[in-house]
Amino acid sequence: MDVLILAAGYAVRLRPLTLNTPKPLLDIGGRKLLDRILDKLIPLKNEIKSIYIITNEKFFEKFEEWFKGCGVPIEIMLINDGSCSNETRLGAIKDLEMAVAAGNIEGDLLVIAGDNLFDFDLKDFLSFVWAMPDKVIVALHDIGDLAAAARFGVAKINDKFRIVDFEEKPAKPKSTLISTGIYYFPKETVRLISDYIKSGRKGQDAPGHYIKWLSSKGEVYGFVFDEDWYDIGDIASYEEADRKYKGGGKSGKA
Repeated sequence: MDVLILAAGYAVRLRPLTLNTPKPLLDIGGRKLLDRILDKLIPLKNEIKSIYIITNEKFFEKFEEWFKGCGVPIEIMLINDGSCSNETRLGAIKDLEMAVAAGNIEGDLLVIAGDNLFDFDLKDFLSFVWAMPDKVIVALHDIGDLAAAARFGVAKINDKFRIVDFEEKPAKPKSTLISTGIYYFPKETVRLISDYIKSGRKGQDAPGHYIKWLSSKGEVYGFVFDEDWYDIGDIASYEEADRKYKGGGKSGKA
């Protein structure tokens, strides 16, 4: 299994913090957000072949500087998607396609959004995956508020955890169960990414559009976790997470 971390966004709602620093390299409680993600991946090093991190032209040198001192015992490849601004960004799905091509990824793929701050153990997620390794799996969290859910991809699941409805940023959410930007794609669905893009369907940005398309073609399942999860979407949410982790947050190294 390979891992792809999506880190090519521009986080405009976090400016001025992200004018010269990409969101994944912001400090949360004294530790970079990206390092906290890698803290979750290192215990899985025997399961992971390579980690790919796709970013953009504007911040590529920042990631190169970070890479020199990251000290992760797993092969890491940085990928530059060539975009220079929020207005010219490719979007997550096209970045996904580019990374798969650049890394010549032919097997199963774990995708993690580079602004993800979560407390659950990825070993639990993979245990769920290995019970049905030929299915797409999405990490889901109950945000507990319909208005808040409207900012995310919203899923409905049945009693067997199969996703029976998925909608990206719906005006009227049908549930409070949201996608947290962590996805497992078996190799067969990795190959379908280019087909989705070539179809010209609306929604070439957020991976949730691809999840919706896949759920209409086959079985997609949700791994539901109860541990804390943080959406670092604006200054207020960043400061809240920073305070919590400075006080001894559960995830990674406080």
